[in-house]
Amino acid sequence: MTHLQYFQPVEIWEMIRMIATARIIMPKAMVRLSAGRVRFSMPEQALCFLAGANSIFTGEKLLTTPNNDFDADQLMFKVLGLLPKAPSFHEGETSETEEYKEAASST
Repeated sequence: MTHLQYFQPVEIWEMIRMIATARIIMPKAMVRLSAGRVRFSMPEQALCFLAGANSIFTGEKLLTTPNNDFDADQLMFKVLGLLPKAPSFHEGETSETEEYKEAASST
């Protein structure tokens, strides 16, 4: 149990404003959708990406909070035309994202 359990969940438009504000004041930051996004529909999550979110956490559960299914996230990416960034564990390592972009632009 946490103290936050007694607060009302953040509404989607408030979330979108927070994401947009974060993107404006920190243009190079990773603005990540995380625990609790299971409450938001695909169109609502799309608005979060349009507002400036550029990352998500995946997996069935984040600590104690349920999370979206991996397959549902993959479907959302496909529907929205988003290309996932390849995992990178070493600084300076290039990702496959550029390759994905090139492949997508050539079709």
